[in-house]
Amino acid sequence: MPLTKHNGFIVLTGTSNIPLAQKIAKILKKQLDEPISFFPDGEIRVRIPNNLRQRDIFIIQPTFPKGNDHVMQLVFMVDAARRASAREITAVVPYFGYSRQDRKEMPRVPISSSVVARMMEEAGANRILTIDIHSEQQQGFTKIPWDNLYGSYALLPLIKSRKLKDLVVASPDSGGVKRATGFSKLLNATGIAIVYKLRDININDKLDTLGFIGEIKGKHVLLVDDMISTGGTIANAANLLKEKGAKSVRVAAVHGLFTGSALQNIAGSAIDEVFITDTVLPSEEVRKHPKITIASVAPLLAEAIRRIRTGESISKDLIL
Repeated sequence: MPLTKHNGFIVLTGTSNIPLAQKIAKILKKQLDEPISFFPDGEIRVRIPNNLRQRDIFIIQPTFPKGNDHVMQLVFMVDAARRASAREITAVVPYFGYSRQDRKEMPRVPISSSVVARMMEEAGANRILTIDIHSEQQQGFTKIPWDNLYGSYALLPLIKSRKLKDLVVASPDSGGVKRATGFSKLLNATGIAIVYKLRDININDKLDTLGFIGEIKGKHVLLVDDMISTGGTIANAANLLKEKGAKSVRVAAVHGLFTGSALQNIAGSAIDEVFITDTVLPSEEVRKHPKITIASVAPLLAEAIRRIRTGESISKDLIL
């Protein structure tokens, strides 16, 4: 019988987060192909073992750590699938590297996020699927569909299990108010707070916390952000809130990058607990950290892939 779009689909992964890809494939009851190997000189080699002709292809590849290598793995896999006559190729990028470089904030700099997205499109991707991109305008960087999910759906069960009364949801900066509002509604929180900070854009991740707006004295506070990089923003915000009378301070961040001295910053701060997901592969040190709890986004991504295949709405129940 000739292949049609109903003959199944193929799931591929690069080397960035194989455990997450394995979880997704297991939920979907699909074989996971790992087509990446390396030539002796370090160049990436892609060889997909299965026939892809007229198949729908889902390539799972967050682009952290080693963002440059993992971006190129993704682009090469997309190109290989296109040249093998795949029907539709979806780049599943749980963490979209370069997403913080989404605008021209000073002269003579690139909009790197746009460049990376257009590389995927030019290579042959028909759709991009991400979780919590840094700013939603990035979905306009390409002409192909770009679906962005919210990792809050993976984090909410963990947060609710703590049964925190008098909960206030806080944003570590004014730009995260929409995210804080979404969490507040879903958790039936009693209020929202905003921590103000001043960042020097010429010095990466250098900031000074100035103050906050909101009533947090005697309250449990949940700080929400899209990612934790060096941990400086979150640690400073948590320390300020604790000093001003918060009963406890927890953090919910979808992407746990934990670069530099992030784990030490968290350990030495007033943070009681950090909730993250596995959009990027957690290191052993992260997994064993006493303050860090990890939720998996595999069920969320598997459901999104299923809906893409069936034509069901992704925005219903999966997007805030």
